[in-house]
Amino acid sequence: MKHETIEKNVNLMAILIVVVISIGGLVEIVPLMASSDANEPYPGIEPYPPVELAGRDVYVREGCYVCHSQQIRPFRSETERYGPYSVAGEFVYDRPFQFGSKRTGPDLARVGGRYSDDWHRLHLLRPQDLVPDSNMPAFPWLADAVVDGELVERKMRALRTLGDPYTDEQIAGAAAAVEGVTELDALVAYLQNLGTARAAR
Repeated sequence: MKHETIEKNVNLMAILIVVVISIGGLVEIVPLMASSDANEPYPGIEPYPPVELAGRDVYVREGCYVCHSQQIRPFRSETERYGPYSVAGEFVYDRPFQFGSKRTGPDLARVGGRYSDDWHRLHLLRPQDLVPDSNMPAFPWLADAVVDGELVERKMRALRTLGDPYTDEQIAGAAAAVEGVTELDALVAYLQNLGTARAAR
């Protein structure tokens, strides 16, 4: 088939592009699906407990991933600054994962335990009080919004159908676990957990 024929026939070119992209995607995705490194959780990695799961939802809803990545690449400049590089097993229970591609703010993959809860609260409410040059917006409404326990329970049930090993007891206790918890507290709990299982090893 002559190259000119493909270039002049838009439909044929579109079909061939789809075929090539599909083959390339399969070559990259299928080995990962069969790899235990990508499917098995890293030692110490557990599904998010109710408060942290709610905090993760706040993190995604507020678009924190737009400015903060959660993936440390295997380069010396990154491992010296942030800690051990990220591995697939750390993200088994992340749907969707929060790798990100832009770092307006620092990577958060290993932020857990680096700062106190009070530091995180103040940073989320008034970022410039702690980092004067920061362009991070404030999130004052999180201190007033309360986590919906019924929603967390439903989400845990849905995640169990996707393979997260939540027990009936964990799901049944989800609403009580988040009772009276603000979205700010939930987000801080989520941040304080990030990277702690890998950093502890």
